[in-house]
Parts: sequence; structure tokens; C-alpha cells
Amino acid sequence: MAYFQAWLWAFAFTQMVEVPIYSVGLRVGLLPAFGASAITHPILWFAIFPHLQLPYVWLLVVGEGFAFLVETGYFALLFRRRRAWLWSAVANAASFGTGMLSRWLFGMP
Repeated sequence: MAYFQAWLWAFAFTQMVEVPIYSVGLRVGLLPAFGASAITHPILWFAIFPHLQLPYVWLLVVGEGFAFLVETGYFALLFRRRRAWLWSAVANAASFGTGMLSRWLFGMP
């Protein structure tokens, strides 16, 4: 239950950061903007991370790389956005950076 709660906080935090970036940057609606992390976040937390025996820093590299690639493909292929790679990089860097800052300051997400 604690793992699920940790995921839920991290997921909500990610959405609060990434949805506005995708919505404005790629000019997509809120639902498509929400959809990007709604695809990648649970897959990472519940299907990939539990099976990887890697140091924390490598989990971050794998997770951010996965999110960047999948979210880029999501917007490029489904919504035909030409700069999907750029906005995926911006959104994921922003959520990662603010997430790490929040963790350092407040101990979460």
C-alpha cells in the first residue's frame, strides 16, 4: 500500500508539472496532455522498476529515457506534433527537476 501511495503522489506531481507544458507547448488538449504520463508512469512504477535490480541513479536514467521516448512517440505519431521530442524533453526535465527539488525540500513525492 505504501508503494501505491508513493506512486500516486509522484503521478499527481508529474501531471501537475507536465500537463501544462504539453498542453501549451504542443497545443493539445488537457486529456491528450494527461495521457502521455498516464501511459508511461504506471508502466515504469509497476511493470519495469520492480524487476530491475539497478542502483537508484540507473533507475532514473532508465525511467526518464523510457518516458522521453514513449511520450515523444505518443505525440509525434498520434497527434502529428513535429517538435514532440523537444516538448517531451522539456516536460520530463521539468517534472524530474521539480520532483527532485520537492523531495529534497519536503521529502516527497
